[in-house]
Amino acid sequence: MSASLPRLPDLSALSDAQKDELILSLWETVQAMEAGAASTSSASTPSASAPLTPPAAVEGATRVEDLSRRLRATPPSRRGRASAPDVPGLGDGLRILNWAPLHWLVLVLALAVLVDFAAGWYQRRLIAQQERAAVVLRNAAFEGLYVELERVAYEADPTTTYRATLTMQNMNAARPLYVMLNPVRVFVQSGLTWQEVSSRSPAESPSGVVKLDGGASYSVLFEAPAKGWSELIPGYMHVLIQSDMLISLSATPDTDLVARNNRFYVYLKPHGADDAAIKARNAFPGRPPVFIPMPPH
Repeated sequence: MSASLPRLPDLSALSDAQKDELILSLWETVQAMEAGAASTSSASTPSASAPLTPPAAVEGATRVEDLSRRLRATPPSRRGRASAPDVPGLGDGLRILNWAPLHWLVLVLALAVLVDFAAGWYQRRLIAQQERAAVVLRNAAFEGLYVELERVAYEADPTTTYRATLTMQNMNAARPLYVMLNPVRVFVQSGLTWQEVSSRSPAESPSGVVKLDGGASYSVLFEAPAKGWSELIPGYMHVLIQSDMLISLSATPDTDLVARNNRFYVYLKPHGADDAAIKARNAFPGRPPVFIPMPPH
């Protein structure tokens, strides 16, 4: 019947002093086994290393101090040096120069894919920014800018001229709009077609680029033909007043411009018209107005 193996102590239950005693005991056992093996093989061959100095022979030193001093004097194990990882040197970095052509081809293709991806990402980001800026500008130009035909009246001199007054209002005064006003055009319906009539801007009316942080008015003077116009309402001309403008959020725009065309349709009473005849034909309760606005169409 074989003897059972000795039971290992529970290291977690040992104190520091007990652990030191256990290490010393193991060390002395190993030294004794090495000394016995050396004496058996050759009594005349000296030991490769000096035996551990007995703790009792070291004056004023403990057994733990003697073991610590001996461990510090022992050279490192070759096994430890052999298993240490290699530290790459400068020469290792130059191995890339000896790559095969296939390696270089893979590297070039990878770089090309990376550059293409970066360029595509930048282009998509730039397009998204431009689209957001265009939406902001369109909202400001169409929803944030209110344009209205305020009135059309007879001009005193000459007696065949009309004055149409338009207003524009920036609904967001905190952000100015820059509006470039084109000359207002006026058309009169004749039959099934629109005939443009002579028109001009009065001297006091703003023109060119207008910085609009609130409201502003502008006018147009135009002539109307004495005859040949269509009567959708008896005694009235059918007139189109068109005000085209370019709008930007910048005082010096580049491509950040949006065009807006404002069309206003009105019925206009000719100069010198017979109010009594028009009132009778249309059953107006009072004096016939100079103009009657129509919904946009």
